[in-house]
Amino acid sequence: MIDTIALAQDLIRRPSVTPADEGALDVLQAALEGLGFTCHRLPFGEGTEGPGARVDNLYARLGDGAPNFCFAGHTDVVPTGELEGWTVDPFAAEVKDGVLYGRGASDMKGAIAAFAAAVDGFLGARGADFGGSISFLITGDEEGDAINGTTKMLDWLVDRGETLDMCLVGEPTNPEALGDMIKIGRRGSLTGRLTVHGVQGHTAYPHLADNPVHRLVKMLDAITSASLDDGTEHFQPSTVQVSTVDVGNTASNVIAATARATFNIRFNDTHSGDGLKAWLKNIFDGAVGAGGRYDLDVRVSGESFLCPPGELSAAIAAAVEDATGRTPELSTTGGTSDARFIHKYCPVAEFGGVGRTMHKVDEQQPVADLEALSRIYRGVLDRIFAS
Repeated sequence: MIDTIALAQDLIRRPSVTPADEGALDVLQAALEGLGFTCHRLPFGEGTEGPGARVDNLYARLGDGAPNFCFAGHTDVVPTGELEGWTVDPFAAEVKDGVLYGRGASDMKGAIAAFAAAVDGFLGARGADFGGSISFLITGDEEGDAINGTTKMLDWLVDRGETLDMCLVGEPTNPEALGDMIKIGRRGSLTGRLTVHGVQGHTAYPHLADNPVHRLVKMLDAITSASLDDGTEHFQPSTVQVSTVDVGNTASNVIAATARATFNIRFNDTHSGDGLKAWLKNIFDGAVGAGGRYDLDVRVSGESFLCPPGELSAAIAAAVEDATGRTPELSTTGGTSDARFIHKYCPVAEFGGVGRTMHKVDEQQPVADLEALSRIYRGVLDRIFAS
């Protein structure tokens, strides 16, 4: 029998900070092979650092019939930050006062353990002939550049002729309590890096210089004060947030030659990445740019997407209500996840633990929540394979 907490501890004790694996996938593979899964290790990339670094991934499948119900997630975690801020060893996986502590407890080794335990219980009740397939699509590159993880695994599945019929991603979707929220889509994300060029000079003689800071401020004000939309049925209004403004000028009497800023747009399904690029260029090339020279580098890490409410979200919601008594909200809020890639292949929804401590010091999940999460996942399997 797979114990949710024991498996979560084993996974947390592998310090798998992206792109390192440190044996985390070995732990999961051993557990799944014990249940009869056929496992494929899928390393992609080269080197140990930077974009394109080698990442290990795991695809495991039990059964060969349809539907193929997939659980997707990641065993990589973010760095711990300053260890002095932790009250426990971030990779010791201690349980204190009914709470499991450690990097990955929330995001998302706890969910992976809960699903493995749920499958174990499901197979114990139904046997191997349950009328379909169950698979795991687990990457080591979700917290990193997302280059050599889920996208390449999905391509590998297509090349093999394998199909995913529906997918549950175990990201920590609940804001406050287990059962609060299911994610059925995500906003898109565009990051812009704006460099405005001017002419260096003396602040007492501005007519002999060209101050790029003034133009940068106007350009940023133009996009942050604009209303992109009013939101849609399933999405909040799109937002623009400036994350950095950098001049690198240590002298108060010098006009700098360049000024830089980074901003992020989280956009709903009324926009596309290409449409927003055109919107930015139109604003920056207009009067607000005052005819000055600038460079704009734009990266869209994911387009917005929505998987309308259906069989998958209904099964999750019913299982959540049975286990917690709560009726979860169907939402598209928050950041992004690998669901942005998976939705192109099959219906996908996200449900995991409570996300209040993800990426923070003393990341944690209550033991009771993880055990309830396993019951919820078991309830989803029971409903999907009910016939």
